[in-house]
Amino acid sequence: MADPRGFLKVRERELPPNRPVPVRLLDWREVHEHRAGNPDDILVLGRQAGRCMDCGIPFCHQGCPLGNLIPDWNDLTRQQQWGDAIERLHATNNFPEFTGRICPAPCESACVLGINQPPVTIKQIEVSIIDEAFDRGLVTPQVPHRLSGATVAVVGSGPAGLAAAQQLTRAGHTVAVYERDDAIGGLLRYGVPDFKLEKSHIDRRLDQMKAEGTRFRPGIEIGRDLTWDELRARYDAVVVATGATVPRELPLPGRELEGIHFAMEYLHQSNAVVAGREVADQIVATGKHVVIIGGGDTGSDCLGTALRQQAASVTTLAIGKQPPTDRPQHQPWPTDPLVFEVSSSHEEGGERDFLASTVAFVGGSGDDAGHVRALRLATTEYLADGRRVPMAGTEREIPADLVLVAMGFTGPETAELVEQTGADLTGRGLVARGDDYATSVPGVFVAGDAGRGQSLIVWAIAEGRAAAASVDAYLSGATELPFPVTASTVALRP
Repeated sequence: MADPRGFLKVRERELPPNRPVPVRLLDWREVHEHRAGNPDDILVLGRQAGRCMDCGIPFCHQGCPLGNLIPDWNDLTRQQQWGDAIERLHATNNFPEFTGRICPAPCESACVLGINQPPVTIKQIEVSIIDEAFDRGLVTPQVPHRLSGATVAVVGSGPAGLAAAQQLTRAGHTVAVYERDDAIGGLLRYGVPDFKLEKSHIDRRLDQMKAEGTRFRPGIEIGRDLTWDELRARYDAVVVATGATVPRELPLPGRELEGIHFAMEYLHQSNAVVAGREVADQIVATGKHVVIIGGGDTGSDCLGTALRQQAASVTTLAIGKQPPTDRPQHQPWPTDPLVFEVSSSHEEGGERDFLASTVAFVGGSGDDAGHVRALRLATTEYLADGRRVPMAGTEREIPADLVLVAMGFTGPETAELVEQTGADLTGRGLVARGDDYATSVPGVFVAGDAGRGQSLIVWAIAEGRAAAASVDAYLSGATELPFPVTASTVALRP
C-alpha cells in the first residue's frame, strides 16, 4: 500500500527544473529535462509519488478520461518497481510518453490531495515511468498469438488512430494506418513543436507497433488518392480518425491581406523544417512583429516557435478576461477549473493581452500595400446575455507583420467522406455515430475528434481504444479488448 504518512511528510510539489530560457531558445529540444536513471531525479520522484494517499475513492480516476490507475503506479514508482509500474500504466494508456508531455493533466485537478495541498505531480510521474521503461528495455512488442484473418484500415495517424490500430493489431487483425502527410503521427508529428514533444518519442513507439504487425501507409490521402469506397472494398472495417482539422475563421475587414495565416499552417511548416524537410516559401517570424489571436495551447505553441525564430515581438490576444490564479468558487474540486496558466512558452517571453477584441486587420501602403501592417483592437465588453463585443471608443492599433489565427477548430474535413459514402453528419458537422462508434455506413467507425470535436489527447486515446473494442466485436462477434466505453457515455463527460 502507499506510504500512509507520505502527504504529511512531503507537503510541497517538486518538479525537475526546465532548461534555462536563454539556452532552450537556441534550439528545438524539449524544454523539460527527462533524465531516465538519474539518481537525484528518482529520489525526488519517489518523494512526490509517496504523497499519493491511495484514496478509498480516487477521484483522479474520474478526472482522467482514460481511467488511468494512478494510485497503483504512484506507489510502484515510490518503490522503484518499474516493471510493474509500466504494466499498470500501459493497462489503460497506449502512449504515456505523449500524454505525460502534452496532456493538460485534468487528473491533477481531481487529485484529493489538491483540496488543501498542491496535488500530486501525476503527469511528471507518468512520463518518468515510461521514460524509465524505455531506458530499461521494458517496452517490447506485444505480438498477437494468432491472426483473425480480418483486415482493418485506420484513416489518420494521430493519437486516436494509433491507439485504435495498436489495440486491433494486438487482437489479431491485420491493420493498415493511412496518413496523408509524408510521415506518421498526425498533429503529434507536425502540429506539436519539438520543444514540447521531440519526434524520437513517436518514432520509437512506431517501431514497437511495426514489430507487432501494424502497417503504415503515409503520403496517401483517402478520398483523393484512394476513394473511401475503394478503401471499404479492400478492408473488412474502416476506422475514421482524421481529427478536427478545419480551423475557425475570423472574417473581419482586411482578412484578405497577406501575412495572415492559420496557426496550424505556420506550425506544420516549422515542424517540417525542424525535421529536416524543405518547405518552399516558409512562413517565418524572424524580425517581425507577431500577433497571435487565441490564448490556448496552439497559441502557446506559436509563441514558443516565434521566439525561437527570433521575432521582433510577440503578442498573444485573448478575447476574454484573465482567469484567476486560484480555483474559482463556482468550479469546485474535483472539476477541472479554468485558471491562469503560464506555459513554458509564456515563461520565455512575449506579451499577453486579455479583453482584446480584434476589430480589423490594417494594411500597409506603398511597397507594403496588400500586406498586413497592424491590428485594430478594442476592449471586450460583456453584455447581459453573455455575448462579448468590442466596446465603443476603446479602439487602438498594435503593429503586426505576421498574424497567426489560433482560435481552435470547428470540425473534421468531411466533404469526400460524405460524397463517396453518404455518411451522416451531426448538426455540428461531426461524423455521426452510435454508442458503439459505428457510423451510418456499415463497417465504418469513427474515433477521436472527427466524431467528438476538438478535445484533449487523453480523450483521443480513450476513444481510439473504445472504438477498437467495438470494431473487434463487429469483426469477431465478441471482444476481450479493454475500455469498451460507449460514445454516448463519452459524450456526457467534458
